[in-house]
Formats: sequence, structure tokens, C-alpha cells
Amino acid sequence: MAEKEINKIKMEIIEAGKRMLHKDLVIGTAGNISVRISGEDRILVTPSHVEYDKTEIDDILVVDSEGNVLEGDRNPSIETGMHIGVYKARPDVGAVVHSHAICTSAIASLGKTIPPFLDGLVSTIGGEIEVAEYGMPGSEELAENAVRALGEKNAVLLANHGSLCCGKNLKDALENTELVERVAQIFIFSSILGKPRNLPQEVVELQQGIFEMMR
Repeated sequence: MAEKEINKIKMEIIEAGKRMLHKDLVIGTAGNISVRISGEDRILVTPSHVEYDKTEIDDILVVDSEGNVLEGDRNPSIETGMHIGVYKARPDVGAVVHSHAICTSAIASLGKTIPPFLDGLVSTIGGEIEVAEYGMPGSEELAENAVRALGEKNAVLLANHGSLCCGKNLKDALENTELVERVAQIFIFSSILGKPRNLPQEVVELQQGIFEMMR
């Protein structure tokens, strides 16, 4: 891919980071974003310990599928291995967003899954949003647990941590991140009022079919 196109994607990553910050999906330097360079063994990823609203184009790193830095002077995100694990397991994924949003993190801290209780959740995410077993931040264990619990869906909760969402491109991955946080908020509110009722099984199956067609 030409340098001009690479730089365009870097700018999209920077704007996505600012959007996450302004929507309270992260604070400070928490969370991370990556994009797979189409048709290549290279990934663009946000740096470690750089605030989103201060990130510049040269701060975005290029790494290979083993996490080796190919371009950039900063350290890649500590969770780069988790992103790479998703790309290796999911050829359909073009971008990954990891956030520490309040409601998703709250549910993840309880070790709870988010059931298929809202219309549109299954057709967009793929079904129940599961919670991965705990692993230390940046560890191989966390990466493996996240990939396993994610499966073929577009979102997973990370126990005592946050969430990881993916999509065909950065736009989809970011929108999925926002959707999951909104769904988590609704799930918390509805749980306070009573017990959320899951969608009828036939509706879940129909929406899962739509999800598969859209992948």
C-alpha cells in the first residue's frame, strides 16, 4: 500500500481515538486501536502512553504479525498482541478497538455476559456478548482468552478490564464499540428495574442469519 494511503489510515485512527475520548469510552491513554493493512502482513497500531488528543501521524506504528515494529519510534500499545491474535484468528476482521468504557467495564468486572435482549444486537454483534476469562493486561493469556471468547462475533468483554470490538473496517469496529457501551448501559438500567427478557429464539436465529450474511 502506498505511503499516502497509509497516512490516510493513520489519520483515521487518530480521529477514532479522539472520538473515543470525547465519548467517554476511554480516559487518558487507556485503550488502543489497530487497523490491518489490506493484503499485507502489516498492522497499524496506536502507541503506548500517548494521549489521544495529542497523538500525531508519526506516533502511529506499523508492526508485523509477530508484533515487531517496522515503522515508528514509539512503543506500540501493550495490547498489540491481543490485536494480532484477533487478526490471525479472524481473516474477516480489518480493525480492532479496545476500550475501557464505564458500563461495559462494570459488567465485565462482574464476570457477566450480555444476553441477546435487544433488537439489532445479534445482527450486529453476532449474539450474546461473552466475557473472556481474566488475564493480566498485555499478557499472552489475555490475548488467548479474548480471542477464544470472541469467537466469530464482533465484541467480547474482558474480565475486570473493558471490551474489545472488531469489524470489517475501522468505522465498523468503532461503531460496534459505541453500540456495545450503549447496550451495556441499557442492560444495567433494565437489570435495576427487573430481569431483562431475551429475544425470542426464532428472532435470535433470524438475526444471526443476517449477521452471517453481512460478514
